[in-house]
Amino acid sequence: MSDDTDTIDDIETATLPLDAWHRAKRGRMVEFAGYWMPVQYEGIMAEHLWVRESAGLFDVSHMGQLHLAGDGLDDALEALIPADVKGVKPNGQKYSLLLAENGGILDDLMLTRWDDGSIYMVVNGAVKYDDIAHLRDHLPDAITLNHMDEQALLALQGPKAVDALARLVPGVAELTFKKGGRFEWMPSSPSPSGEGSVSLWISRSGYTGEDGFEISVPGDAVETLADALLDQPEVKPIGLGARDSLRLEADLPLYGHDLDTETTPIMAALNFAVASKRRREEANFPGAERILMERENGAIVRRVGLLVEGRQPVREGAAVLDAQASEVGKVTSGGFAPTLGAPIAMAYVPLAMAEPGTRIQLTQRGKVHQATVAPMPFVPHRYVR
Repeated sequence: MSDDTDTIDDIETATLPLDAWHRAKRGRMVEFAGYWMPVQYEGIMAEHLWVRESAGLFDVSHMGQLHLAGDGLDDALEALIPADVKGVKPNGQKYSLLLAENGGILDDLMLTRWDDGSIYMVVNGAVKYDDIAHLRDHLPDAITLNHMDEQALLALQGPKAVDALARLVPGVAELTFKKGGRFEWMPSSPSPSGEGSVSLWISRSGYTGEDGFEISVPGDAVETLADALLDQPEVKPIGLGARDSLRLEADLPLYGHDLDTETTPIMAALNFAVASKRRREEANFPGAERILMERENGAIVRRVGLLVEGRQPVREGAAVLDAQASEVGKVTSGGFAPTLGAPIAMAYVPLAMAEPGTRIQLTQRGKVHQATVAPMPFVPHRYVR
């Protein structure tokens, strides 16, 4: 496959374009996915609740933004992921999974069809170079992959996100969930490149369960855009801590924690990712035989939501016990849910224990916790369809 990216060896970048901006806003910085990123500003609880009631600005520039083009692109991608790529219309967006040969998950991703038929793909920051290498190895030479590392990525999330963004970028309110478009934004002062307007790719999507937008913006213009968004009365900067608690409430799994190469889409309760009848009938994606068998008969284990009794959260790694106190599963994400005022978790449990209402016993650091399997999402999604 031809490629116009830098070499994979050049993957270590300590800071993102907004690094100094975060520090000036008193962001508490931590290392995440190879970058320094803000975990919080005024506090995780306050930031979480602000996003649920207003609008929060997240810097997600660590994510991998990829552009793929070339003859036979749809067929080439369908050989690697289970999505109906051919069915994605211009400016439409779809969630999918990059699969290993055993049906395990290499990464989860969002792909969008641009007007020219090419595909814009967003992958997880922690494994983006692994994803690029996998795509290079498996896509035919006719497909060109461009790592758009000159682009930054912002997420504006919350019920008032549309009010704030529409003042700056007229027309975004017309987008609906999982739809995107190209927009021109005119800063109040000239852009760093000296041009009057800045081209943005905006989709109505996100990772919080709330309405909101993801905005791909040139890295040299992202600080100007971030300042303009923060000037809106609805908007505050939000860190990784609240991003994690928001996505947990919304039943949005995190790669490397809730998803990995030993986990199939059915085990992960992502059956919708293999919902296309055509793709199931063709069964020509990696691990298809195993995945379709699990879809028909059930997987041995399944990802479930847990409501944990008491006030103390359980964390990743806590053991799930059966009636004989034997370990039969693991918690993969856990924490306090500010919207619910109670601790919640995701865990993999045997299929016989996966029914909502099932009582579950957990243990961590010698302490036993009681929990109940609960339907997810814990907090209803508020997407604008």
